[in-house]
Amino acid sequence: MPPFQDYIVDPDPTAWWSAHRGASPIIGTAIHNGHHIRSGLQDYLGLSADQRLREEDPFTEFFIRDLPNRIIVHRSRFEIDINRAREGAIYLSPEQAWGLQVWAQPLPDDAIAASLGVHDAYYAMLETYLRGIEQQYGAFVLLDIHSYNHRRDGADGPETPFEKAPQINIGTSSMDRQRWAPVLDPLIEQLRSFEFRGRRMDVRENVAFQGKGEQTRFVHERFPDTGCAIAIEFKKFFMDEWTGEPDIETLKAMRDMIRLSLPVLHETLKVRS
Repeated sequence: MPPFQDYIVDPDPTAWWSAHRGASPIIGTAIHNGHHIRSGLQDYLGLSADQRLREEDPFTEFFIRDLPNRIIVHRSRFEIDINRAREGAIYLSPEQAWGLQVWAQPLPDDAIAASLGVHDAYYAMLETYLRGIEQQYGAFVLLDIHSYNHRRDGADGPETPFEKAPQINIGTSSMDRQRWAPVLDPLIEQLRSFEFRGRRMDVRENVAFQGKGEQTRFVHERFPDTGCAIAIEFKKFFMDEWTGEPDIETLKAMRDMIRLSLPVLHETLKVRS
């Protein structure tokens, strides 16, 4: 067992995702947390587990453990990327996958269909799940938690320049920004006020990413008046993106930061409603 076993989730290899439902209008998701690839695809893979892990979002599930509503996807984005539109959710060319050749040989049609079936099932589940929360509370906020690399030139290479790489990037491109400003702006200020190692968090909007993922787009399309989906990208300052080793102190702090944002979200959503 790795020394950080308590900070990762190790589901049954056949599980697609886990969904927890509690008494709250706030939902957290970690849809790129997964690392499993189904057994029928193993012979086609052209990447090692370590290569895949670099582009996955490990530990993002840990950040949302204090939310009563949580959805964690257990399949690797290299099997099916839930955060891309259906037609691009399988990385069939290097251009779709950071230049990586994901498959050593072409995938059969039935394998592609099976992976797309997971994508279809996820969004059918998500709509039903969110409809229940909408009916109970009238509106909801979904925190779509991701992470991103900032040392792409190698383990000893330079970091991405500060101006292009906030510690936390808030993506809002698919959101009706004016409608949800009373919820979003206080959240951003709350995150910025969090102090860690003597400094406040660097939180910026639409810098490294613009929040163009499929999940936030889906929420805003299906729940235009009641659903606020916020893409939150953590720079991987909480781990070594080349070895996969986490900084436990930082993991715990980021979990605390998300937990402390919940009262603000509940209050602003209640006032808005």
